[in-house]
Amino acid sequence: MTDPPKCYGIIPSRYASSRFPGKPLAEIHGMPMFWHVYKRASQCTELEAVALATDDQRIEDAAKKLNVPVIMTRSDHPSGTDRVLEAAIKMDIPDDSVVVNIQGDEPAMQPKMISQLIAPFTNPATCVSTLARRIDYRTAENPDQVKVVLDKNGDAIYFSRSIVPYPREDSTEKFLGHIGIYAFRLNILKQFVSLPVGVVEAVEKLEQLRLIENRIPIHVVETELTSFGVDRPEDIEKVSSIIDKSDLPKKVDIAGK
Repeated sequence: MTDPPKCYGIIPSRYASSRFPGKPLAEIHGMPMFWHVYKRASQCTELEAVALATDDQRIEDAAKKLNVPVIMTRSDHPSGTDRVLEAAIKMDIPDDSVVVNIQGDEPAMQPKMISQLIAPFTNPATCVSTLARRIDYRTAENPDQVKVVLDKNGDAIYFSRSIVPYPREDSTEKFLGHIGIYAFRLNILKQFVSLPVGVVEAVEKLEQLRLIENRIPIHVVETELTSFGVDRPEDIEKVSSIIDKSDLPKKVDIAGK
């Protein structure tokens, strides 16, 4: 084990969305969604810095008004991961650092989840990490809930929208539901983005399978913490209720920070 590397959080935030256009600017307790994600990520003490990465002038303008660090990126990125890499390069993040890809639609995310995600990087062999939590069979049946299967060392064997492992005899088995937040060593992130789309990645529409297909290990940290992602406009009411019950910031302070 070694001392942990320096870690940086980047929040990819694009305006276009087929199910929820303008999602990063959707108001929750009077503040745009991206602000809530930024404030929660900023409470993780292991992060050296947190920044928004966007391709939209409206999001950049709103971020600057709220003193949220923002990096403008190209508009033709195929995924949020590619956008994160461009922002990391523009931020001059050192190659031996860890970059955390923080989902911009997780305004109720708990800062401790990022701490758990970063912890495995005291092991020099860790290339990529992500989170998962135990879920029941009914939750696992939903194809929007990605499942993950691990080897004995806690590295991912496979991710799927299907139920894996398939419970041939006992449907009371608990499954591991993937939580879509990742941490990469920057050199591995560069390698990942340079690789072509994988065969099973194209079938499942899960970009993390590209890493497995190329034998880049993904260490999975099991957590008991939960969050709630916003996919559609109707999710705003639920996430607002979750935030309302939390002890984390809900509105901008007098200084706008």
